[in-house]
Amino acid sequence: MDDADSPELKLGQSAVRLFAVTDASVRAFAEVSGDHNPVHLDEDYAKRTVFRGRVAHGMLIGAHVSAVLGENLPGPGAIYLSQTLEFEHPVRIPAEVKVRVEVVEIGDHRKTTLATVCSVGDHVVARGQARRMSPRPLSLRP
Repeated sequence: MDDADSPELKLGQSAVRLFAVTDASVRAFAEVSGDHNPVHLDEDYAKRTVFRGRVAHGMLIGAHVSAVLGENLPGPGAIYLSQTLEFEHPVRIPAEVKVRVEVVEIGDHRKTTLATVCSVGDHVVARGQARRMSPRPLSLRP
């Protein structure tokens, strides 16, 4: 089910987007975040680590989750309340990351819980849960 454009959220409703993780996006994220860890930026250094090569920042993957939540489901105006992320595998550079979010609970006060799963090919690289609050409709008084 991929009906993220629906105005009313429903249990099981989902959205999926693909993101390219490239050398350029990793370097741009390092500049924006200030995280210049050489495991992300220096291939010679990264080859000598447990990863045996450069990997993307975990929070770059988290930022892609934020993009889906803010643009697709629940969508524009929603307020991000919390996010858990468990990183299961590193994301090598380059890679295409699929981010899927699914409504798993609709609570009181416009609060929604969504399962988040990030994968590269058939491998889950990160998973967690996000809590969002839907925006309050604006009054259209004259």
